[in-house]
Amino acid sequence: MIPYGRQDITQDDVDAIVQVLHSTNLTQGPAIPRFEQAVLEHCGAKHAFAVNSATSALHIACLALGLGPDDWLWTTPNTFVASANCALYCGAKVDFVDIDPKTYNLCPKALEKKLHAAEQAGRLPKIVVPVHLCGQPCDMQAIHALAQRYGFKIIEDASHAIGGKYQGEPIGNCHYSDITVFSFHPVKIITTAEGGMALTNNRELATRLGLLRSHGITRDPELMTKDMDGPWYYQQVALGYNYRMTDIQAALGASQMTRLEQYVARRHELARRYDELLKSLPITTPWQHPDGYSGLHLYVIRLQLDKISRTHREVFEYMRAQNIIVNLHYIPVHTQPYYQAMGFKEGDFPEAERYYAEAISIPMYPTLSEAQQDEVIATLKEALGV
Repeated sequence: MIPYGRQDITQDDVDAIVQVLHSTNLTQGPAIPRFEQAVLEHCGAKHAFAVNSATSALHIACLALGLGPDDWLWTTPNTFVASANCALYCGAKVDFVDIDPKTYNLCPKALEKKLHAAEQAGRLPKIVVPVHLCGQPCDMQAIHALAQRYGFKIIEDASHAIGGKYQGEPIGNCHYSDITVFSFHPVKIITTAEGGMALTNNRELATRLGLLRSHGITRDPELMTKDMDGPWYYQQVALGYNYRMTDIQAALGASQMTRLEQYVARRHELARRYDELLKSLPITTPWQHPDGYSGLHLYVIRLQLDKISRTHREVFEYMRAQNIIVNLHYIPVHTQPYYQAMGFKEGDFPEAERYYAEAISIPMYPTLSEAQQDEVIATLKEALGV
């Protein structure tokens, strides 16, 4: 069986976890700030907050930016539901912006057009969440320029993108966003088993993120409303959540960070090989914008259905029947029953729907061997009937 993605766990990772298990700190200990610092040093941001999932990071990012009832959050329909659900957790409303047909990311031109109409209607978004699908960065400079013009905040959903670059600089530096979010799920570029992180350069946002991930509780005298009663004292000064990462997870993450660049480089080797070996087939391989260096979490092909005799589903099912466990990222969020109950319908975002009708994620992970890659390609040729 060849999965579409999988973690790489080394003896160094195991040793790091065992060291925590033998320590006195299984939950909140020194591994968490060590992991946060490793990510900060790589990305060049000022503040980082490790949490138990990227979904949690998105939630507290929205809360830190003050999203609430009667506010709007816009994101791409071509993403996992968490990129939109985070607004609903805050009681806010959600809308979508269609994708660029080449990058599969939120389209800045479509965003500009929609913002102009929203300004006339008096319903501009408070937050826009661009998603770096597959690890390829969005056109953040263009989106940031629109934010300056229309007054919205930006959360980069970089769940696929740690280790990637935009305009030669690491994704996660928050140069064009208020907050950036990473995911460390096992199929992602590095893993903490489950986990996520929120990064920012803004000190006030950092204070809010820190409170929100841990019950809204603080021991910082500067944040308290009265003097401390004693060394045991703490105060709840906000309504927060138990979104903390454990030391066990953080130790794994810190160990994985030492191989981040190696992992991404290997993904690029595999992608170049796929590009070359697949170019004669009736499929569209991923296009990479010259401004970006993708984290390449996913390698998504699009079937040229007018050139093959099999359907999208038939190709997908044939691959899985041969133990090539392909996947599809993603079902457009606006087509989900929960969102259709809000009034969204098929046809609202045609580029995302065209992508969905053709896309298949084929295996991409650093330990994928060339022999396995050859097997994927041979099976794909059979599935396509060529």
